[in-house]
Amino acid sequence: MQYAICNLGIVPLRIEPDHTSQMLSQLLYGEVFQILEERAQWSRIRTAFDSLEAWIGKKQFQKISEEEFERVTAEDPQLCADLVEFVSSGEQLIPIPMGAELNGAGLMQHTHSGSITSGKKAKENLLETAFLYLNAPYLWGGKSPFGIDASGFTQMVYKLNGYKLLRTPSEQARQGESLSFIEEGEPGDLAFFDNAEGVINHVGIMMSDNYIIHADGKVRLDRIDHSGIYNSEIRRHTHKLRVIKKII
Repeated sequence: MQYAICNLGIVPLRIEPDHTSQMLSQLLYGEVFQILEERAQWSRIRTAFDSLEAWIGKKQFQKISEEEFERVTAEDPQLCADLVEFVSSGEQLIPIPMGAELNGAGLMQHTHSGSITSGKKAKENLLETAFLYLNAPYLWGGKSPFGIDASGFTQMVYKLNGYKLLRTPSEQARQGESLSFIEEGEPGDLAFFDNAEGVINHVGIMMSDNYIIHADGKVRLDRIDHSGIYNSEIRRHTHKLRVIKKII
């Protein structure tokens, strides 16, 4: 087995080994992974954080040893805490987004002097973090303030507070404790929504007073009731509520 680390700010992970293939997710700077298969220009990988399997361009990562991989994954992630910062490589600067991992910066001979967050935070801190992404544009597969999808948003908010969520809404819906009524939900709990076929395809973070923050066109605030999310701008429900889950 071979191992590697993302040495760029934001790198796409694709369903197929082709730059025109759908982006499934992203790697942020410093995230590590296993290499499952190698081709001339592409590698199929499994991410260490959420076990996602996808394809990455071979020019967009740096290989590391198994010992280095184990050392990085054994430590609590040290995460970039500002919307965007830089690491330096000699005289070059590499921009990194909020949520980038800094544990492996030394392996790449990079230095960083900005804000870092690490460890588990109180549940009340989740919404403070969520508001840092407010108005970030929706991007299928995105995980950064410059483009993010619904489950990428919830995953990154929880990660920045020291908790691990899986990548997709349906995977996240299998985590935590189900609540029977919307009134039982607390700020920071996750609300999941399904489509006409019953497939869970959306997630957001509960707030107080029947509001929710979620990524739909952009990271935005909307009302939530027993039926689902109500968008006051277009005056209709946009997502059908399936379940509320308490993760913390």
